[in-house]
Amino acid sequence: MKKSLLVSLSIFLTITGWSQNYDPVKTLVMINQLDKAKTDLDKSFTNAKYTAKPEAFILKTAVYASVANMDGKKDTPAAAQLVEEADAAFTKYRELDPALSLISEPIYQNGIIMLYSNYYSFGYSDYNNKAYDKALGKLKKAIQYSDLLIKQKVLTSTLDTNVLILAAITAETGGYKDEAAAYYTKLADAKVGGDGYEGVYRYLVTYHFGKKNMEGFEKYKKLGKEVFPKSDYFDFDKVDFAVGLVNTFTEKLAAIDEVLASDPTNFKANQVLGEIIFDTLNPRDEGMVLPENYNELEKKMIDAFSRSSKARPDYEIPLLYVGDHYINKASRVEEKRNKHAQDMKARTKPGTMASKEDVAKRDALDKEYGDTMEGAKEPYLAAAAIFADRATKGELETRDKQQYKKVTSYLSEIYGLKKVMANKAKNLADKAKWEAEEKKWNERYESIKN
Repeated sequence: MKKSLLVSLSIFLTITGWSQNYDPVKTLVMINQLDKAKTDLDKSFTNAKYTAKPEAFILKTAVYASVANMDGKKDTPAAAQLVEEADAAFTKYRELDPALSLISEPIYQNGIIMLYSNYYSFGYSDYNNKAYDKALGKLKKAIQYSDLLIKQKVLTSTLDTNVLILAAITAETGGYKDEAAAYYTKLADAKVGGDGYEGVYRYLVTYHFGKKNMEGFEKYKKLGKEVFPKSDYFDFDKVDFAVGLVNTFTEKLAAIDEVLASDPTNFKANQVLGEIIFDTLNPRDEGMVLPENYNELEKKMIDAFSRSSKARPDYEIPLLYVGDHYINKASRVEEKRNKHAQDMKARTKPGTMASKEDVAKRDALDKEYGDTMEGAKEPYLAAAAIFADRATKGELETRDKQQYKKVTSYLSEIYGLKKVMANKAKNLADKAKWEAEEKKWNERYESIKN
């Protein structure tokens, strides 16, 4: 009886010891037998005693992140799933061990590094595919792991500028202005400088000005000038102060018109005038009513941007504003087209022709859409020429590339629409011409490397 009890106890201790021994799987990871490491780990995870300690979960993080990074699995849906599970495992580990007592072990550090690398890579890929929501979510994860690695002194730098600038540009492009400002702020507060980073300070100056946060406006204007002393963007003049001291749209227009009355070619006055009117004609909030004097303000805006562009022919911003304005305007026409198409379909019985009135209205909306898109063509072509010249000189900055890609994408769309309309009119010569232009701008878009 006693002997039987001792044998049972021995077996229990052996099983208990095995269930909590993580070294065999760690050894498999260290000798790069990753598939077997995952198989053994998954089997062990069915044992409650194995998962009783925090180490089980940080080990799972290391194993799954490593397997996701293997050749043949990278950039696949399976790798993405593995990374998500590795991230979930690390979240569980942090809950069980808030002190992160195991994070100093090289195998576990490496797992976190690979998680960071995977999230950065996935976020970058989603950004290139214009899936900005997905990209931003993954880049947020990359930043979390980057911050952790910096805090643990695994990374020697104090700021991961690469992931922050990509997250900021992604947030800005995706329309998440406040989040973009938060990432740009981290970079600016660290006084990051060099090629491609002047836009960080420009964004924050514009952002805080738009928020009427004059303290932030002054802070980042000063920082921008300190880091980029040769840039004239941060040399604000009477226009900025005149506009900054008033609140309403009408007051701002009056203040700038007063400056232009005595200095009609003032570059900054015209540029700011155009931007202020642009914000009014292109409201960000849905449901806002456009001003009754829309046409008058539109002409005033385009004239202002034309003067600022003429004053600085190498400056693309006024051209981008005009192009963006027509794209936004075309989007509103597109909404009307879609609504009319739905209404026309509902009114037309199956097997019958639509009414002449419906067809005429449809054709009129098609023409209005095409004409509005056409308005973006010339300013975008001029902006593209500026970007192309910079690219030839090797002076194309990070944010330039993002805008360049946007411009080429819309130009391709504009020429594609012209091709369709020419085909509808059975004008084969024009169809071939516009098809060639569409192809050219598609190829230009693909040639721009981030």
